[in-house]
Amino acid sequence: MLKRFKIFDPLFIAAVILPTTLSLLYFGFFASDVYISESRFVVRSPDKPAMSALGAVLSAGGISTSGDKSYAVVDYVRSRDGLRDANGDGAVTKAYANDTISTFDRFGGLLRGTTFEHLYEYYTGKVAIEFDTGTQVTRLTVSAFSPRDAQLINQRLIERSEQLVNRLNSRAQSDTIRLANQEVDEAKRRAQAAAVALARFRDDRRLLDPEKEAAVRLQMVSKLQDELIASRTQLAQIRQFAPHNPQLPALQTKIATLSAEIADQTGKIAGAPGSLSGESVRYQSLRIDAEVADKQLAAALAGLQDATADARRKQAYVERVAGPNLPDYPLEPHRWKAILATLIMGIIAWGVLRTLIAGVREHHD
Repeated sequence: MLKRFKIFDPLFIAAVILPTTLSLLYFGFFASDVYISESRFVVRSPDKPAMSALGAVLSAGGISTSGDKSYAVVDYVRSRDGLRDANGDGAVTKAYANDTISTFDRFGGLLRGTTFEHLYEYYTGKVAIEFDTGTQVTRLTVSAFSPRDAQLINQRLIERSEQLVNRLNSRAQSDTIRLANQEVDEAKRRAQAAAVALARFRDDRRLLDPEKEAAVRLQMVSKLQDELIASRTQLAQIRQFAPHNPQLPALQTKIATLSAEIADQTGKIAGAPGSLSGESVRYQSLRIDAEVADKQLAAALAGLQDATADARRKQAYVERVAGPNLPDYPLEPHRWKAILATLIMGIIAWGVLRTLIAGVREHHD
């Protein structure tokens, strides 16, 4: 096979010489230098003390943590919104569409569109972001065709990520406090309704406290009974020693009046319609409702304070471990490596094709 090898073999030219020549021309004369700016940051929350009961409920309900925000930052940087925010003044477009960049490499160059979707597709090939779950550090790299542009785009993406974390903080704090305020408002309504019901009962019945009123009337009945007993004793003595005493009719009338008054007051306390004992049951129910509503309101107010404190403690922030560097040397493309790789792949392809062709010819022969 070596004897029949010719350097001007069409297969060798097509598989080795032509690709290597094109690679040499592109990487040697056309490919633009690529500068890479790298930054590292973490999204963290301040150390929190022991979580309150409300905080545990909110945490169980899915309130965002700093880890969640790290993933949100990663998705944001990779998103169209991240590109749109970073390119607010057209800086990203200018960086990648500069006329000094090779037409093969720049945005909008050879056989490339210039719409936002084309820019986004181009952007995803120039920006890389990775979140390390072990160290909790996020690594952001931006490739551009000048050191300043690479650093500028990296810096903007970090700034926009900080703004995103602030918006997430604001939303989480707003949602947490809004829910707590709703609980407070509901507790206030219940407390006010219970207080109004209790006040209406007192106005309608003209009773401040049926139990206290019943106690006062019981004391009155007790005094009346004492007076009744004394009058009956006096009546019995007069009848025994002075049956014709003129005081007897008056004393009998007094006893009858006392008995009627005792019966009337006893009925008002218990037994008669609208008695204090019946009113006391309704009063106790209203009073318990009012006390429970007041306790619920106090708990809701305490919960609001806890929610506000927890929301403040959960404020996440972006802490830069390493800021965007200004590269002083182009790391890409790897020109000689790319040319050598093209040559090696061409030789391998040429060898495989030559072997296949030789095999086919021997088969026909």
